[in-house]
Amino acid sequence: MYTEKGRQKRFGKLKQDIPLYILALPGVLALLVFSYFPMTGIVLVFKDYNFKGGIFGSPWADPIYKNFVFFFNNISTAMRSTGLTIMYNLLFFIVGTFFAVAVAIMLSEISGKMFIKFSQSLMFLPYFISWMVTGAILYALLNVDSGLLNQLLISFGKEPIDFYAQPKKWIAILTIVNTWQSCGYNSIIYYGVLTGIDSSLFEAARVDGATKLQCIRKITLPLLKPTIIILFLLSVGNMLKGNLNMVIGLTNLNPVLFPTTDLIDVFVYRSGVKNGEMAFASAIALYQSIFGFLLVMTANKIAGKFDKDTTLF
Repeated sequence: MYTEKGRQKRFGKLKQDIPLYILALPGVLALLVFSYFPMTGIVLVFKDYNFKGGIFGSPWADPIYKNFVFFFNNISTAMRSTGLTIMYNLLFFIVGTFFAVAVAIMLSEISGKMFIKFSQSLMFLPYFISWMVTGAILYALLNVDSGLLNQLLISFGKEPIDFYAQPKKWIAILTIVNTWQSCGYNSIIYYGVLTGIDSSLFEAARVDGATKLQCIRKITLPLLKPTIIILFLLSVGNMLKGNLNMVIGLTNLNPVLFPTTDLIDVFVYRSGVKNGEMAFASAIALYQSIFGFLLVMTANKIAGKFDKDTTLF
């Protein structure tokens, strides 16, 4: 009797939730088609790929790890690309988060709603500008012959700087441009968190004589910390993935700049994809995914030791 009653209860619950399942169906199908079904192509990593045989008709690689050898054959280049990719992703997150949080806090202190909407729209605009257009703008600024920045240096009696021949300067340039492009988008996330903070906390602090700076340090930043940690954990998974479009758009794959711009994705593109070595490119993508997964697990465990509420799982 109990089993029959429980079965009827479960069936009734299932019948009641049918509209929810139908609502979730398009998202589940999209996830399967675009995320899980393509995983079958991982077999390409262990194949000696040719266009005639395709992914599943090509012979197996001999040795089976052949496609990984190309990347690690020159260990110094492999380590340079890996180190640069991690360095840039850390710089992008740290600098980008600092400015995004600062912008969000400044917007939260402004009372004029029209000004806030106008400012957000203006700051959000760079997010929609393609890297090719951004690269053309950057070239107009940094070109040694007619760039705006070099023209200003000449007008002050200084020597022009050939930015496209000095790799070390591009660490700062790429960081600045990436922050400019993403700051508006990221600030909206933090601004949304700030609008949900109970205003009575700030009112009580002001009654106690706290200044605006003290309110930011003691109330705003601590309440933003969980969001910052979660966004960092989400970004850790892509720590070994470089922005190929950004590097192509801004540097046009200038070989002189490779000492500081040869990210893993750039190396794969110029060494594998351009030569039709699809299996090699897939092998490096698998390398990035596996280490990205390990980094997420490690970072999540470390975050859990400090605050269990900030972990992803």
